Amino acid sequence: MGDVNGSSVEVESAAVVPDGGLPDEARQEQFSLGFVRMVAAAAGFSIKSHETDYDGVDVTIAASAEYGTFYCAALEMQLKCTTRHSLLKDDHLSWQLERARFLKLTNPKRYLPAFIGVLLIPPDLTDLLEMTEERMVSSCRMYWEYAGNLGSIADDRDSKTLKLPRSNLFDVDGLKGIMQMIGEGGLE
Repeated sequence: MGDVNGSSVEVESAAVVPDGGLPDEARQEQFSLGFVRMVAAAAGFSIKSHETDYDGVDVTIAASAEYGTFYCAALEMQLKCTTRHSLLKDDHLSWQLERARFLKLTNPKRYLPAFIGVLLIPPDLTDLLEMTEERMVSSCRMYWEYAGNLGSIADDRDSKTLKLPRSNLFDVDGLKGIMQMIGEGGLE
C-alpha cells in the first residue's frame, strides 16, 4: 500500500507494472551516464554535464582536491554503451569510432585530457540491476582509454577501431589514480 497525494493506493505484488517506455538506445545512454556518476561519486569527484556532445565529450569529471601541481583537476569523457559482448576480446574491448568524433576526442589542443569509456551491459536490459535491501549489483562494466593513447586515423578512413584494454576498468581506484596523475602535472 502506498500514499499518493494523501490517498492510499493498493498495489498487488503479482500485477505487471509497465516500464517507463524509454527506447533501448536512450536507456543505454542514461545508464552509462548513471554508471559514471556512481563511480565518480564513490571516488569523491563531481560530474559536470554537457548540454550536447558536440565537442566529442559527454561529461567532465572534476576533483575538488589540491594535488601537487593543480587544484581541481578534471578530465572529460566520451561515453558509449553496448550490449554486443562479441566486442570483448581476450585483452581488450573493440570499439568503432567515427572519424569526426575520433578527431575531436584526440585533438591535441584540448584544454582538458579526454578519455573514451565504453560500458558493456547485458543484452537483456531487464538484467541491468539486481537490488535488495542490502546491496545493488550490476553485471555491467566500463573499459576506458586516454585519448592521447588512441593514435591517429588514416586520411582515407571513415572510422577507427579502438582497442580499450581490459586492464583499464573504469572503477573507483582507477579513476582516483588517473585524477592523481592529472593533478600532479599530466598523463604523458
